[in-house]
Amino acid sequence: MAETVTLRVKRRSAPDSRACWEEFRVRVPPTANVVAALKEIRKTPVNAAGRPTPPVVWDCSCLEGVCGACAMLINGKARLACTALLKDLAQPVRLEPLSKFPVVRDLMVDRTALFEGLKRAKAWIELDGTHDLGPGPRVQQSLQAWTYELSRCNSCGCCMEACPQVNGRSAFIGPAPLAQITRFNAHPLGESLRAERLEAARGPGGVHECGKAQNCEKVCPKRLPLVWAIAELNRQAVAYSIRQWLSR
Repeated sequence: MAETVTLRVKRRSAPDSRACWEEFRVRVPPTANVVAALKEIRKTPVNAAGRPTPPVVWDCSCLEGVCGACAMLINGKARLACTALLKDLAQPVRLEPLSKFPVVRDLMVDRTALFEGLKRAKAWIELDGTHDLGPGPRVQQSLQAWTYELSRCNSCGCCMEACPQVNGRSAFIGPAPLAQITRFNAHPLGESLRAERLEAARGPGGVHECGKAQNCEKVCPKRLPLVWAIAELNRQAVAYSIRQWLSR
């Protein structure tokens, strides 16, 4: 049986427009998630006062907690809308865009800063062309296990939202890009870019600007070992800096 749920959505019609709150009441099944409620609003865009209004804009794709596109603030906490069940949330459910990224419209944000951080981290493995390179190097199962955990990052931005060091006064690139440096440095095929990644890690906005608040790991929807990954990267960056100094 459907139940009535009240949502308060922080809305903005354009990046430079003034934000305002709008309330909606929708009927959804007891097991529905936040995305289901937003879809109901989209089908019938009428607010709680009975006035027609533009449909709420938000991002989503997989609906399985994998793509990270639907990240937003739900009752003040950064999380994925597709995994947030309405029955577990206090009403009215407050929906806001992530505050650490520029707002495009309503709940949709521009996460370019996160992707630029991944570029700085060189979060990839370079291949020498598209021809058959033969079998790759053997990787120990213990290494596979923890690098796989870091590979599950969906670039949702929740860790950056929760991190106090990610703000308009800091160049800190954030937990997600730093954790990917640790991941790719550990892979045998990532060794060729190891020095460049460590240069990025110890440069402006790098690992030394982490305040060790550990909020990133608490809000990560994939439960990634971000605190350990950043600590390991810090160890690598210090060792690299010492070697650079000794080689002068």
